[in-house]
Amino acid sequence: MADQITREMTIAQVVHDYGDKVIPVFLAHGLMCFGCAVARFENIEQGAIAHGIDVEALVKDLNAAVSEQPAE
Repeated sequence: MADQITREMTIAQVVHDYGDKVIPVFLAHGLMCFGCAVARFENIEQGAIAHGIDVEALVKDLNAAVSEQPAE
């Protein structure tokens, strides 16, 4: 299955599309600017680089979070 979230997507777009599934991932990686006005324009890669975060690990964890099946 192809990744649903890519490094080129804006932070705001990812939060809008996946909400509660991705916010804990951003927080765990130390990227807390998802509520910032810049998040509307800054993509995941730009935000991660600006905060010294491993882009590959962040995108991998974001995709894992949105791929998880809800508990029954």
